[in-house]
Amino acid sequence: MRARWRWWLLGVLAAANLYVWVVRPLVTPPAAPAAPGPAVTQGSSLGGRPAPDFTLVDQFGRRVTLSAFRGKTVVLAFVDSMCTTICPLTTQSMLDAMALLGPKAAAHVELLGVDANPDAISVADVRRYSLAHGLERRWLFLTGSLKELQAVWKAYGIYVAVEHGQIDHTPALYVISPAGREERVYLTSGQYGLLGPEAAALAAEVARFLPPDARPTNLQPAVVPPLVHRTTAVALPTLTARGLGAAVTVAADRPRLMVFWASWAPDAVAGLKALNAWAAAHPGFPPVYAVDVADTEPGLAAAERAARALGPRPAVRVVVDRTGQVADAYDVQDLPWIAWVDGKGRILWQHDGWAPPATVAARVAAR
Repeated sequence: MRARWRWWLLGVLAAANLYVWVVRPLVTPPAAPAAPGPAVTQGSSLGGRPAPDFTLVDQFGRRVTLSAFRGKTVVLAFVDSMCTTICPLTTQSMLDAMALLGPKAAAHVELLGVDANPDAISVADVRRYSLAHGLERRWLFLTGSLKELQAVWKAYGIYVAVEHGQIDHTPALYVISPAGREERVYLTSGQYGLLGPEAAALAAEVARFLPPDARPTNLQPAVVPPLVHRTTAVALPTLTARGLGAAVTVAADRPRLMVFWASWAPDAVAGLKALNAWAAAHPGFPPVYAVDVADTEPGLAAAERAARALGPRPAVRVVVDRTGQVADAYDVQDLPWIAWVDGKGRILWQHDGWAPPATVAARVAAR
C-alpha cells in the first residue's frame, strides 16, 4: 500500500463508515472529535456485537480459528503484507501497547493480523512481513485463499481494492473481548507522531478486559504531543553503529535534503549506501540527513546495522526521529521518503521511495 493513502484515506473511511453505520449499526456512536489527533486515538464503540468467526492459516502454515481464543482479549488488525505506509504504524502500535501493558498481560491477549493485500496472500508473504517488523513470534499473521480472505473482509467491513496497481484498504484494528464480542474499532491515523498516543489508547482499552492481577496500575492517558515545524530548528540524536550518539541540529534556515527511512523499508542498506557514496563525492552539496523514523522500528539494532554499513564517518548525517513528529512535519507518507526543502521550510520536491542520487541531484538543481 504505497504513498497515496493520505489522499484516499477519507474515501476509505467513508466506505467503512457506510458499512458500520448502515449495514452493521453501532450500539454506541463515536464521540464527536474535539481535535484531529485525540479523536483518532479514541476509536469507536462496537457495543459488544459477536465477532464473526473465521479460520485461516498463520505465518507458520498452521490453521487458526478466531473462536479458539475465547477467554483471551484479541487485538485483530487488517494489514497489507507488502505495506510500507500505514500498516507498520498499526502493527507497531500493537507491540507498543503490549509493552505498556507489561509481561503479565501476554498470557491474556492474542495479537492477530489478517492479510489485506489480494495480490500477496501466500504464507511466505505474511511470514516476510512478520520477520521484517519483529513480529514473527509475537503475533499470528493470517492468510488464506482469496475467497476465504474476501469473506473475512466482508464480515468485518474492510474495504480492499487495487487502484492503479496500488493496494487500498481500511486500516482497521478491532478489540475483541474474551467473550468473543467486538468492543471497539480503531482506524490508524497514519501520522507517525501519533503512534505513541494510539498505542496508549489501545493499551487502555485492552486493560479493561484483563484479570485484576494482570492489569497494570500505571497506564498513562493517551496524550498527543506538540507539533514540530520544519520552520524551526530541531536537534536529533545521531545513529551510530553502537547506538545513539550526540545530537545534530537540523537548521531551519538552510536548504537540506531529508531522507526518511526505517530498517524494515525495502533496500534500506543499499539505498543508504548509494546516498552516502554520492554525498561523499559532492562535499559542496547542501547537508543530507538520513532520518530513521525510530518509533516504527521494533528496536534500534537493525537500524544500527544499517548505520554500520556506511562506515565510521558517513558523509550523510544519520539521525533518529524518536517520536515520528519530524516525519509528520515534513509530510512523510511512506518509507523511504525524500524531501528537498529550502531555507524557508518549503518542500520544493518530494519523492516516494529510493531514487538514484544523481536523479535526486538533478531534480534539486532544477528547483
